[in-house]
Amino acid sequence: MSSSTMSLDSSLRDYLIAHTLRDTETKAELRKQTATLTMGRMQICPEQGQFMTLITELIGAEKAIEVGTFTGYSALCVARALPENGKLVACDVSKEWTDIGWPHWRAAGVDHKIDLRLGPATETLQGLIDDGEVFDLAFIDADKLNYGVYYEQVLSLLRPGGVIMVDNVLWGGDVANPDIQDPDTRAIRELNAKIVADQRVTMAMLPVGDGLTIARKR
Repeated sequence: MSSSTMSLDSSLRDYLIAHTLRDTETKAELRKQTATLTMGRMQICPEQGQFMTLITELIGAEKAIEVGTFTGYSALCVARALPENGKLVACDVSKEWTDIGWPHWRAAGVDHKIDLRLGPATETLQGLIDDGEVFDLAFIDADKLNYGVYYEQVLSLLRPGGVIMVDNVLWGGDVANPDIQDPDTRAIRELNAKIVADQRVTMAMLPVGDGLTIARKR
């Protein structure tokens, strides 16, 4: 028992990874390739990917959407947990980065589940809203200034009981430092304050990766 969340040193994190990550060659190769990129730090950590796979299975998701795909690791983790007829709409603006994901999605046999939409996510999401689409699961991990907009759009797309996962909610600890007032940090703070007070959802913020909020639509 513990009255607070323990911190992880390198040896304890190694233990956690060894006892939570059910790795595959495809996932490991995608992480390895992404790590060579200048922006490789934007990829979610493997324990977060494992957790997202579990959440996808727990709620029996068949239709999922993610805002921010990068090189496709989160998409791979979610798509693997979807049924064969499941669908993940992946929103991003970069063909360069998402092109890295396609070979790994194909190697994992999940490429047929992934519907990649390149363009501004606000426009993609609004199009889905206009079409009357309904989703079971959503993951937000894109430009921080639009986090509040993405949250509202995604919430309107979710069925009751659907789940939103929001990444980077701890933002390297900057959200807790009042001296840091850059636009990205303020945007994350504002969304964090909004979600904890939002009676439309049941939520929890977890210290996984760079912070992950889980919100279930009531």
